[in-house]
Amino acid sequence: MVVGLDSVNDYYDVNVKYGRLKETGIDHTKLEYNKILSSSKFSNYKFIRLNLEDKENIDKLFAAEKFDGVCNLAAQAGVRYSLTNPNAYINANIVGFANILEACRHNGVKHLSYASSSSVYGLNESMPFSTSDNVDHPVSLYAASKKSNELMAHCYSHLFKLPTTGLRFFTVYGPWGRPDMALFIFAKAIFEGKPIDVFNFGEMKRDFTYIDDIVEGIVRVIDNPPKGNPAWTGKEPDPSCSKAPYKIYNIGNSSPVRLMDFIEAIEKAIGKKCEKNLLPIQPGDVPATWADVTDLVEDLGYKPATTIQEGIDKFIVWYRNFYNV
Repeated sequence: MVVGLDSVNDYYDVNVKYGRLKETGIDHTKLEYNKILSSSKFSNYKFIRLNLEDKENIDKLFAAEKFDGVCNLAAQAGVRYSLTNPNAYINANIVGFANILEACRHNGVKHLSYASSSSVYGLNESMPFSTSDNVDHPVSLYAASKKSNELMAHCYSHLFKLPTTGLRFFTVYGPWGRPDMALFIFAKAIFEGKPIDVFNFGEMKRDFTYIDDIVEGIVRVIDNPPKGNPAWTGKEPDPSCSKAPYKIYNIGNSSPVRLMDFIEAIEKAIGKKCEKNLLPIQPGDVPATWADVTDLVEDLGYKPATTIQEGIDKFIVWYRNFYNV
């Protein structure tokens, strides 16, 4: 049995969240806080609306369901939002994650996998970003909260032998994604014939990773809990692993794309050009990301491979259908 959990908050358009629920057979009109709903499509799937910060009900859920494994993808997302709403990140990403760790510890969970972020690389300039790099210089509270998750997970792996795997996602995009992300914003503007704001004068590079590739990586990780690295040493500590059952992976396409090329791919998929407002880089943003996925390939035999045009074409097909444009 799989149980999905989400607060279904209004950080972005809840209609997208309701649409996702409908895809999994959950009727959003029946949503009530802390009430489990069964799927009308999948006999082995249930959903509960619940906040990570609600320790009492998180503990009750874990005790009742006796989970073998937990995959925590729930968090307050967004770099720029963290500049003006810091408490949302402390509550969901740190207090909430602590509740998940405690629930796993006390209920015999065999493996906790969780979403970290490429944002943790912060001011790092050595490319590609390696999980063996030091990541002590984040440039947003969102990034700092994700780095905190990795540190907290290591404590539980070390102290309580809870296997944990952190997944540093690189700019995830695709159908059913977040409307506050660049792909949605650009597509909406192009369809409406409006100009788009292009930051860092279009010189940004991002390791865009298609959602299906992310999901494949997650599934492989869930089925392969870390056992610890006996060769690990505190004299030359590798941040990506430990003697404890702890591991960090990058999940990215390992192929950075210029922001202007990304926009051109959207224009091609839509069949329409747009006006561009070239602007300086925004606070909290980094100029480039690039994932080193060597460990992912060596340990799990997997490397994301969806091209940017292929992924954007699929997104635009979905966008046209969902928004009826």
